[in-house]
Order: sequence, then structure tokens, then C-alpha cells
Amino acid sequence: MALLEASGIGKNFGETKVLKDISLTLEQGEALAIIGSSGSGKTTLLRCLNFLERPDTGVIRVNGETMWDAADPATQKESEIRKKRLHFGLVFQNFNLFPQYTALENVMEAPIHVQHQSKKAARDLAVAELQRVGLGDRMDYYPSQLSGGQQQRVAIARALAMKPEIMLFDEPTSALDPELVGEVLNVMRSLAKEGMTMVCVTHEIGFAREVADQIVFMDGGVVVEKGGPDIIDHPTEPRFKDFLQHVL
Repeated sequence: MALLEASGIGKNFGETKVLKDISLTLEQGEALAIIGSSGSGKTTLLRCLNFLERPDTGVIRVNGETMWDAADPATQKESEIRKKRLHFGLVFQNFNLFPQYTALENVMEAPIHVQHQSKKAARDLAVAELQRVGLGDRMDYYPSQLSGGQQQRVAIARALAMKPEIMLFDEPTSALDPELVGEVLNVMRSLAKEGMTMVCVTHEIGFAREVADQIVFMDGGVVVEKGGPDIIDHPTEPRFKDFLQHVL
């Protein structure tokens, strides 16, 4: 049984069909990279997977449990959606850290207020996760005292602290200066080696080829081509070939 299964996902914004019948499966410990041009529907798909956007059609299951069924209102209760979202950790393009809190306090916040952990338990967890992303020496720094790459690593630690089953990354390096991209990608490489199940929307094609078990190329709200990392070197669909010629 797949850890994550999405079938027939569709999403409209007014008259615009942003996603059209998207289906994918992800096994425990796999990494999936979603690539494509701006406006292809990549981020919308990611946001649908953890219900920040509500799919108009389709079904999403985690570990065989139906998280969302667009045809079944019983799966769409707001109180239940908030609980179901905890299966996923989401790292945004922008770091969204609380500026008035230190790195440590930013990571402690959700375990205390969402999971109702004690401050000591949350602190121990936050220390471990910040060390995991290489920021053990920056725990008492405020976001304004950290580089963009360091802030994004705090954001990753914050997501990891909730112990999600699946990590979602929405172009996590797109807001970074080029020299800072590598430190974030290295953390993601480490997570993949640890067996973290990951879905990553990315424009870092080399990273996708290196880390992903599956690659999905989207265009115009549909999956044009999908397969293993070898599809980057051996694309079959003309649209995918054209895209790669422009980005490689």
C-alpha cells in the first residue's frame, strides 16, 4: 500500500482549470520531484495535497485512509482537515518565521501550541531538529540575524519538529541568493538519505535527478511525463524535451 495516493485531482479557479485529473502515488521513503514552467500547476498541486487548496475533484489517501474525497462531504469537515494536515510538513518559498522569536522559539512554537507538548519536551525536540539541519550554533539567533539559507533551514526544522509522515517543499530555494542554495539542498539530500518521504516542487533539475525516485513534469495543469530520474536524460514527450532544452 502506497503511503500517499492521489487520484483524479482537479482544481478550478473560476473558469480556469488549473489542475486536470492528476494522479500520483508515493511509497514510504520515496522522494518525488515535480518540475515544470511557472504556471504549470505545480504549487497548486502541492497545496492540494495538504488541503491548503481544496481539490474540486479527486481523492487523497495517506496510508490507505481517505483524507479527502471531493465527492464525499464527510471528508471535508474543517476541524478534521486541520488534523489531517498534520500528516504533512510544508516548507514554503518564503520562510514565514516569527521575527520576534529566536530560531529555537520558532521551532518550539507548534509542538507547544498544536501538539500541547511541555516546554521542556518541545525545547529538547527543537534543539535536536536544529542540530539536524546544521544550526546547533544559531539557536538563539533571531531571523534578522540569519542568512536566507539559515532561515530556510530553521523553517525545515520547524516542519520536521511536528514529525510529519510526508514533507512537502514548495521551491524552497527560489527566494535564496545563488550561493545559499547549496546549504538548503544539502539538508534535503540528508533527509532523503534518512528515508524521509518527500514531495518537492523545484526548479533545481540537477537536484531532482540526483535525489528523486520519481520525477513528474507538469504543463498546463496536467502530468505530461513521469518516471524515474532517467527521464531527464531521455525525455520522450516533445513539451518535456523543449522545457529541458531551456533549463539545462
